[in-house]
Amino acid sequence: MEQGKALAVGLALTAGGVGTVQVLINSALGRAVGSYQAGLVSGVGTALTLALVSVFAGGFGRLGADPVPWHYAGGVLGAIYLTASLIAVRALGATGVTAALIAGQLGFAILIDQLGLLGAGRDPVTAGKLLGVALLAAGVGLIVRS
Repeated sequence: MEQGKALAVGLALTAGGVGTVQVLINSALGRAVGSYQAGLVSGVGTALTLALVSVFAGGFGRLGADPVPWHYAGGVLGAIYLTASLIAVRALGATGVTAALIAGQLGFAILIDQLGLLGAGRDPVTAGKLLGVALLAAGVGLIVRS
């Protein structure tokens, strides 16, 4: 594997691990204060990012000048992801919710790549990709069944 891809895989694996820890932390907070209230706490991350942009990244630059509204949907989608996962982890556990999240991500990714949506280059569906998704779906079923 080339060095750039190896680094990318390492970063993605790290982000996946951090995501699992985040779901559990948010779920614990949700049990203590309420699910939606726990989701609100993610605003702390927004506030931190705001401070970093203001101090270290030269301000807001062209933010808001982009004429494509869907470019700004990431925050809303992040809130949905966060709230759904912190609620689901209570019923599925860390392994189950992580497996389901990954399966959902992969299913949408294949569709997005096939159609070349959202700025992704077209990457056609192959039998291998479909088999991988099917195996992952079977794995999710086995994990959450017990």
